[in-house]
Amino acid sequence: MNLRDYIREIQDFPKEGISYKDISPMLQDPKAMDHAVSLFIERLESQHIDVVVGIESRGFFFAPLLAQKLNAGFVPVRKKGKLPAETLEENYDLEYGIDVLEIHKDAISKGQNVLVHDDVLATGGTARAACNLVERLGGKVVQCNFIIELGFLNGRKKLSQFPVESLIQY
Repeated sequence: MNLRDYIREIQDFPKEGISYKDISPMLQDPKAMDHAVSLFIERLESQHIDVVVGIESRGFFFAPLLAQKLNAGFVPVRKKGKLPAETLEENYDLEYGIDVLEIHKDAISKGQNVLVHDDVLATGGTARAACNLVERLGGKVVQCNFIIELGFLNGRKKLSQFPVESLIQY
């Protein structure tokens, strides 16, 4: 199964000049979703994972599925102000400014093995911020997973200390 067949490209979204990679067609096909999850599980090389972190918002689609297959917990990393309990926060750079991600302070215990998941690896700032939060809580980032990697944006460089897996590269 070619997962690229389940990616819809939308020109000039969210702004002119951007070719948005939409995973909605993949989400609409249970066989494609199952195939993607299976590929991620294979690429973990039987590593023990305690927690799967999903990054808001499209990281929430596959992270719980991966957690279930791995018999691991799921932890959301969200934008500032969206989590109800006490949080840690991490700033990261945007094209025109700074944004903030948060995680619950009690979400990860010291020494836990963590898989970080999001839909797209672009510049790497969001994923790096999530990894920083995991490490600040004492977790060990075992791998970072992405459905799509936009290699021309060099996001892997910000994640160079972690294994990175992506299913589709542009």
